[in-house]
Parts: sequence; C-alpha cells; structure tokens
Amino acid sequence: MNGTPDQSRRQPAAANSHPKELDGARLLYFAEITEAVCHTGRTIHRVNGQVLGPAGGLAICQYEDSTQFYLFYCSADWAVLTDTCHESLDEARHQAEWEYEGISKYWTPAARD
Repeated sequence: MNGTPDQSRRQPAAANSHPKELDGARLLYFAEITEAVCHTGRTIHRVNGQVLGPAGGLAICQYEDSTQFYLFYCSADWAVLTDTCHESLDEARHQAEWEYEGISKYWTPAARD
C-alpha cells in the first residue's frame, strides 16, 4: 500500500449491486477489492494532481463499437475514479493482477440481459 488515506476504500458494495455499465461502457467483469488481495503500489494513479489510494473495486468494460477494453478503478459504490485502456481482455486482466495481486481469483462476470 502506498500509505495514502483514501475514502474510496471503504467496505465494497454487495456484489449483486454492481451497475450494468460504467461511464457509458458495458460492464463485462467486476471484482471488489478486499483484504484478500494486495494493492502492490506498482502504478500510481492521479486525478487532478492528487494521488489515488487503492480502489474499492475494479471493472473491465467495453464501449459499444470498440475493440479495446477498459480497466476501471472504482470507488466502493462503483463510481469510476480513473482507468487504463488495453488491446485485449487478457491485457486488462494482467494489468489488474499486476496492481492488485490475487485479484484474478475474484473476477465475476457481469449479468447479461
């Protein structure tokens, strides 16, 4: 952990309360950040010059008509804080695991309509 206090890392919302889309992109997979995973601190995310602490949840999403996958770093109530863009689903998952060791076991597929 980077030691930065962060309000977004409170108890995550219940798994069944995740949104169907984030930032206008379709939710594919999501994972809540719990004590079972380790925030490695290998990447520093900034918003408006402020360093973000650990996310409350991660989501992999895809915009309509896009081939790219977005790894969204979310608050515990699934508000998007920042993101990274990836050419494949595997690349997005790899990035998530690099930043949050152990997260790979916790990906949950989003419900399809």
